[in-house]
Amino acid sequence: MPVAPDIRNRAQAMIVAERARFVAQHPKSGEMAGKAQKHFPGGVPLHWMLDWETPFPLFVASAKGSTVTDIDGLRYADFCLGDTGAMFGHSPEPVARAIAEQAARGLTTMLPSALTAEVGALLAGRFGLPFWQVTATASDANRAVVRWARALTGRSKVLVFDGCYHGQVEDAFVKLDNGKTVMKPSLLGQASDIAHTSVAAPFNDIDAVERLLAGGEIALILTEPALTNTAMVLPKPGFIDALMAAARRHSTLICLDETHTISTGPGGFTRANNLEPDFFVLGKPVAGGLPAAVFGFTAEVEAAMAHVLETKTPGYSGIGTTLSGNILTLAAMRACLSEVMTADAYAHMTSLAEKLATGLREAVTRHKLPWTVTQIGARAELVFAPRPLENGAEATAAIDPVVERAIHLFLLNRQVLVTPFHNMTLVAPTTTAEDVNRLVAGFGEALAVLCGQKEIA
Repeated sequence: MPVAPDIRNRAQAMIVAERARFVAQHPKSGEMAGKAQKHFPGGVPLHWMLDWETPFPLFVASAKGSTVTDIDGLRYADFCLGDTGAMFGHSPEPVARAIAEQAARGLTTMLPSALTAEVGALLAGRFGLPFWQVTATASDANRAVVRWARALTGRSKVLVFDGCYHGQVEDAFVKLDNGKTVMKPSLLGQASDIAHTSVAAPFNDIDAVERLLAGGEIALILTEPALTNTAMVLPKPGFIDALMAAARRHSTLICLDETHTISTGPGGFTRANNLEPDFFVLGKPVAGGLPAAVFGFTAEVEAAMAHVLETKTPGYSGIGTTLSGNILTLAAMRACLSEVMTADAYAHMTSLAEKLATGLREAVTRHKLPWTVTQIGARAELVFAPRPLENGAEATAAIDPVVERAIHLFLLNRQVLVTPFHNMTLVAPTTTAEDVNRLVAGFGEALAVLCGQKEIA
């Protein structure tokens, strides 16, 4: 059990007190919620926006850099950053300028612009893969990669890791249940059993992967280099290299989804570790906050794609949407890649993330809690476990939604935002040491309350 019962009981009491505090602090958000609920369920345009444990949504007036201002005039140090969508800060000046300039010249045309060659060169130079396509979301990119892998290999199955997340891609909605791959019961409206065409493996277990690949049915391994959409699980030394080698031996394609692990460095985990995947996916932050994603692939894959397109039955392939690769997106992407996602920016982000992780660890140690803090570049996460996690099963066991949400709400009411889904924090190029100190102080205060050492102020 990751969290002691007395701490969970105090967390439940904390939630009650902090929800009342939120109502008192946010009268305008409360009023706006009432208006918005007339046409949007829960008052939000996306139901995920209700995942903050607040009694009604927090409505934003503006977001700039690492600061969010709500409609009640309260300013927040933002460590959520749009759950990575604004990883490089809200409205980076180069991106905002590129959007404004391009908006006057056209948004979408179903034709390439003069930006195309330049953006392709930026992507290839940064991430090491020569060929690229642009989609609207990482979900679309991952779905395209899955389709291509099946078309190129003639195989039907996809291997993902227990505890993974790859957006809306149905093929990733499987998990391990007593060692057997089953479809996740949370998936809505699914007519066929995904477990017939997807298999789940435990992360960091290369022997299990080898056994699954040996059957010759796996078209694609789709994985993040580290599991980041659960309690964070980092790869053991050598695991990703072994995974790549196993895929090669069994003629299985491999895709690294770096939508979150782009926090590692300017070229993501892939370039930091000199990896050579068949496919590479990056979503969310690549265009500075606009809906956009990319997937890259090798020259060998591109040649095989060309053959498939030349020989397939005419008609829609199921890959691509009308707005994908629009001119506005490429303008923002060029600005983000060339002027925002810089080595200097990453040096600042990683340094402050280390300061943040150290501060969180010191607070945990001070309160004698059996928890750990995990970091991958600019991303740091509190995990309710006494040691770093090794796989998705351990991650699931380490999650305590009540305590998580109590901490999140406590921090929000002290004008600090962290991601509502788990204990993840991100540091942007615009984050300051003062922001980090504010989060660490608020976290320490929350732990003092949870440990019974302090009353809720």
